[in-house]
Amino acid sequence: MAHHIHDHHKDVHGGALRASVFGASDGLVSNVLLIIGVAGADVSTSTVRVTGIVGLLAGAISMAAGEYVSVRAQADLVKGELDRERTALAEEPEHETEELAELYVERGLDLEQATAVAQALMANPETALRVHAREELGVDPDDLSSPWVAAFSSLFAFAFGAFLPLIPWFFGSGNVAIWASLCLAFVGAALIGVLLSLQTQQSMWRTVARQVGIAAGAAVITYAIGSAVGVQVS
Repeated sequence: MAHHIHDHHKDVHGGALRASVFGASDGLVSNVLLIIGVAGADVSTSTVRVTGIVGLLAGAISMAAGEYVSVRAQADLVKGELDRERTALAEEPEHETEELAELYVERGLDLEQATAVAQALMANPETALRVHAREELGVDPDDLSSPWVAAFSSLFAFAFGAFLPLIPWFFGSGNVAIWASLCLAFVGAALIGVLLSLQTQQSMWRTVARQVGIAAGAAVITYAIGSAVGVQVS
């Protein structure tokens, strides 16, 4: 009977989940700050609405482009290191075997056991490459993040987060819309906090309070600056 090993660890290397959480949080906070800051300057409702839409589009595209470049650069760096490791395995197998054995000695095996394990792993070139990549580079060559997945995840998550505080400005104006934007932003921040706590296994209340507190503090400061600028301009 085949036994299946279930990995109980979560993926902590990033990818779509990291890009989505970061994108939604950034979109929510940055756009509510933009909206509240402009609204604090006492401009027209249409101006606030257009500003929010532009902030959503510009931020989402910028976030996606930045995420793509970042993940792509990381993937290229890892690919280059894997190519160098593959060459070393082919040209200097004895040295690579000794190097792997030394790693296992450092982890508690005696030299004879470590050498036997290293030789067994080195018998298969692809297995040897995966082991060396994990042990020396800290990456899994079979599980590298896709730059396109990260980019689109970030784009849609940012757009969703940025859209929440903009919704009231399609139906209202003035202080009512401002407070509605803040309420939606706080709800969104709380939901992001819940998602983060579920993934990190940290205290849900602490994580939610941190996310909402950051959004609230930034909104107060930005509104105050917007109000001051509005008074100076007028």
